[in-house]
Formats: sequence, structure tokens, C-alpha cells
Amino acid sequence: MRVLILGGSTEASELARLLAGDRRFETTLSMAGRTLNPKEQPVHTRRGGFGGIDGLATWLQQKAIQAVVDATHPYAAQISFNAVAACQRLAIPLATVLRPSWRPHPDDLWRDVENFDAAADALGPEPRRVFLSLGRQELGAFANSPQHHYIARMIDPPDGIALPPDIRLVFDRGPFDLQAETALLRHERIDVMVCKNSGAAAVYPKIEATRGLGIPVVMIARPHKACGDALENPGSAIGWLERQFTHRPTSGSARGV
Repeated sequence: MRVLILGGSTEASELARLLAGDRRFETTLSMAGRTLNPKEQPVHTRRGGFGGIDGLATWLQQKAIQAVVDATHPYAAQISFNAVAACQRLAIPLATVLRPSWRPHPDDLWRDVENFDAAADALGPEPRRVFLSLGRQELGAFANSPQHHYIARMIDPPDGIALPPDIRLVFDRGPFDLQAETALLRHERIDVMVCKNSGAAAVYPKIEATRGLGIPVVMIARPHKACGDALENPGSAIGWLERQFTHRPTSGSARGV
């Protein structure tokens, strides 16, 4: 059974590991290509976009894909929308791994905002030392708030993006524990952190660190994410795929092709 995993998350990598070596499934993991040197994966991997709904539908048809698991990041809304539309067009089963969001602790000092521009505005007019825990493509929104001193941690450089004038880039790859995150925030004398509500356990220590130090957080809300059959985790995706395998068309080709 030919399976496509839409990846770019820890859940996608875990699902790929669970499927590696399972002869029932011929698995392809698709990565958007935003990380220049991603970790090696145990299944066949493709990188780059598909070219919208039509491009994804064409690729699914050409590769005779029989099931799709959307395990993209909670903020990757566009590919999820495209996946729903393309799979509906071809009658291909689609499931979506929905990672739970973080919930504020009573001692957290969160300010929820709708998007990156609102996050920049929420920093206020007075200069502050700001830790940006965001992707490299999301830093441009802060160029319009040049009064602050920014520290931005990322894996790859933000090429071709207009940055605020007073910004220092820190290149590092997590996960980071509570001790390391607390030390970083203290050393940099951070006044406020800006981040997305990714919900990932691996990066939650930064939230714990802000709580312990009494540092406020500007929390960017998740976008609406279109989905197929809702799944809680990669383990439940295996069960879903097994059900699709049992009921797959006898021709071995994708439904509707």
C-alpha cells in the first residue's frame, strides 16, 4: 500500500520510524524543504512543495498513492488545506495528526495574539529585549518594530528576509532542557518572548523557563487547519493505516484513479 506522510514535525518523523521496514506499506515522507539540512529519515523522502492543490493531486495520481497522513506542523495551514482538497478530488483516504496545544499555567504571563504582525505590535513602543522563538521565515514581521533588541534562535539563516536592524541570530538545534533555556534567558536579560503555540513537548522547557523567571510571553495563536480523520498521535496513525490496508481496493491503485 502506497502511503504519503506530509511531514515537517516530530510526529511525522516518529511515524516514519514506525513504518520503516513494514512491508505492508511503501512509504514516502514529504518535507517542505524549509530546513536546509534536515535529519535523515528511515523512509524514502522528497523535499519541496507540490505546486498547490492541482500539483499535489497530480503527484498523488502519478505515484498511485492510496492513503495520506498529514503530520505537518500545527502552523502549516496551507498544505493541510491543499491535502484535504486533493484527497477529496481523488477519493484518497486522509488522516491528520492533531497535536494538542499548550494550555497556560496559572503562573504563566501570556498575551495571546492572532498573527505575527499583531505580535510585533504587542511588544509596545518602549525598547525591550525580545527573544524570538520562531521560524526563520517569520522574522520579517518584526522589521516594522525596530526599537527593540531581538535575539532569534534558528537552525538555518533567514536568507532574503528583511530583518529588524537590531537583531542577533543564534544558530542551534534543540531540544533544549529547562536548565539551558533558563540560562539563556537570564544571560540575554530577556524582557519578553515571542513564540507559537506549537504544543510540542520537546520545546516546552522554554515555556517553563519564562514561567520560572516571570517573563511574559506573546503567544501567537494557531491558524485554522483543515483536516481529514482526526488522529491523536503517530501510534493511532498506524492503526488507521492498517484499517485502510485491510479495506484497500483490490486493484492496488488509488481510489478514483
